[in-house]
Amino acid sequence: MAMPEQREVIKRLRLYQAWKGNNIFFCGGRLIFGPDVASLFLTTILIAGPAITFCIDIILKMNKDEKQPSTILGFPVLILTLLMTIADLTFLFMTSSRDPGIVQRNTRPLDGNEAYNATTPSMEWISGRAPRLRLPRTKDVIVNGFVLKVKYCDTCMLYRPPRASHCSICNNCVKKFDHHCPWVGQCIGLRNYRFFSLFISTSTFLCIFIFIFSWLNIIDQRKHYGNSTWKSMKHEVMSLVLIVYIFIMVWFVGGLSVLHCYLMSTNQTTYENFRYRYDKKDNPHNNGYWRNFKEVFFSKIPPSEHDFRSFIDEETIEVGPYTPNIGMNITSMKEKFGIEMGNKFAVCDNMTIPSILQNLDYSSIEDNEDVKDQTDNNAFDPLGIHFSQKCHCCSPRHSASKSCGSENEASGNERAAKEAPEAVNDERTTNQRYSNMV
Repeated sequence: MAMPEQREVIKRLRLYQAWKGNNIFFCGGRLIFGPDVASLFLTTILIAGPAITFCIDIILKMNKDEKQPSTILGFPVLILTLLMTIADLTFLFMTSSRDPGIVQRNTRPLDGNEAYNATTPSMEWISGRAPRLRLPRTKDVIVNGFVLKVKYCDTCMLYRPPRASHCSICNNCVKKFDHHCPWVGQCIGLRNYRFFSLFISTSTFLCIFIFIFSWLNIIDQRKHYGNSTWKSMKHEVMSLVLIVYIFIMVWFVGGLSVLHCYLMSTNQTTYENFRYRYDKKDNPHNNGYWRNFKEVFFSKIPPSEHDFRSFIDEETIEVGPYTPNIGMNITSMKEKFGIEMGNKFAVCDNMTIPSILQNLDYSSIEDNEDVKDQTDNNAFDPLGIHFSQKCHCCSPRHSASKSCGSENEASGNERAAKEAPEAVNDERTTNQRYSNMV
């Protein structure tokens, strides 16, 4: 008995409200962050903290020595520090709050023709049911004369574009995926790599700037302590703390800046470099130093594939009992062959048979199947006679064999008639002996 289907109507939502990734949205879908967006606040404190401390030290020096202002820490240094800090935080926010280049995922698996265009798929028979196409894991694409393999993403149900990869943290495929940065709480990809590079470069310059002027301030203050550097360091505590802090931090941001400077010059991503995917001669994306830097900083950033504020059309989902493989017809081997060789559509999962397997002439194979069926019928026919064949019952040889059979049958009947009375007499004798014993 068929169970009634239930219908559930989904309300009209915006795309960001029904987003399948792990991203977090703010301002009605205008800002998109990664799931670890909380780390953005920590990064902001690590950058703004020492910069604000340095600015406070400058302001204190300016107010203390109004008559004899410091020749090192003055108003120009204060303005430059504020500008670099604001620029650094702006690049951080632009890196973290924009779409890194998320690939639009499919709503259904690829059909048979799309799979065949990638490379020949395999077909699997399960319990005599219609075939299920198994998509190949990779396909070949040509980039600047080089053959590259791109992988199929089971989550997004698509073949990834060249240089794209799936981020397990954000659960999205990202174009020109570089890495997922926990400090900015976002994937680094095609659409935000420029701002990420500016962010780490500005952070490095800001660290070096504060480090240098903190040392210069300690050296300048020696004149108040008898030209003693040690006494000057003891009194300039804020400058000393900044020197120690920035000396530690500059190894991280500075090393990261040097690494990405090399990657930009060779047009590689962090993901490609760590996997040793390309060497100097085999990188199909390397266009020379100037063109590589121009591509990062001066090329037009492609628009996002998603309008996160767009409305999703109302749709109806049919919710019913799910019992896989029940109600499907069991097909014979001949039917399987017919489905594989001739039919265009497979029954299972609305998958289509590749076009190369369609409209093939297999009439000769069907004739062989008919001959096989006739042979099988002969084997199982108890009479062994077909109406289409010539009857041999009237042939001389058959008549002779029939007469011989009749004579044998007559002699057998006479022999049985002679043996029957003897068997009756033996039975009577046995009964008499039994009665005497009783």
